Amino acid sequence: MEPIKYLNRESGQIEIEQVYGEGFLRWAYGNPLGKLALHSFVKRPFFSKWYGNRMNQPKTAGRVGPFLETYGLSDEDFIKKPSEFSSFNDFFYRKLKPEARPLAQSPVVLPADGRHLGFTKASGISGVFVKGQEFDVAGLLGSAELAKKYQDSPLLLSRLCPVDYHRFHFPCAGIPGETRVVNGPLFSVSPLALRQRLSYLWENKRTITELKTEKMGTVICMEIGATCVGSIHQTFTPGQPVDKGDEKGYFAFGGSSTLLLFEPGTVQLDPDLLKSSAQQMELYAKVRTSAGSLTSD
Repeated sequence: MEPIKYLNRESGQIEIEQVYGEGFLRWAYGNPLGKLALHSFVKRPFFSKWYGNRMNQPKTAGRVGPFLETYGLSDEDFIKKPSEFSSFNDFFYRKLKPEARPLAQSPVVLPADGRHLGFTKASGISGVFVKGQEFDVAGLLGSAELAKKYQDSPLLLSRLCPVDYHRFHFPCAGIPGETRVVNGPLFSVSPLALRQRLSYLWENKRTITELKTEKMGTVICMEIGATCVGSIHQTFTPGQPVDKGDEKGYFAFGGSSTLLLFEPGTVQLDPDLLKSSAQQMELYAKVRTSAGSLTSD
């Protein structure tokens, strides 16, 4: 399998991802015995729940220091010191100092730290990690009726790795509704897996929140679970107005993704995001930085 490359928005350089659990992922998605294990139990929610519960145990706090050292992570933005985390999960969904993620002035901001892909038309995506794989908008939303409205929508997919800050935020101001859960298995959302089968994105367990906005209509905000994601936690209050960049929730242990769909004709995603995505390369950028502008501006 080819290494995972991405463009770092901050440095302007193409970098190679240091994959957490890479050996296991390559075995599970590239080896016949691994694929047997994948479909027998790894994809099943009970496996991820079991693993997530393990990461809640106090003894796992000892993993934090070695993890920071292995992946070259700085703790300067953390509210807690590494020694203050009660478990690895406590570290995993850590909070950051308010000044660590400044809010961009652009009307639409990125919902998470991570590697991002953006497309002008959801139903027109014919290649993400491998050409020929198309997005199934109806499958993604779990509703053929809702899909009709968003078939031609701009789409933003944000992939969070285990090394990333794992709280996700609202891309714009508005009033969020109740979160709807679409149950499913929990396959990996790493490109190592998605290169083989993009449909993991709309087969996996996912949550859907409709955000009603003043100038962009209703924005679909989704969180997509993945292998070893213990759970998806929403921290906002339905019906209560939110500001752009406010926290929406967090993922417990594991890699995962968020996905945004905007009503057609309302949002223009940033040029660097569209350019890198057209080249089938993710753009690494941080939460609350620019994602796009209003088409009416």
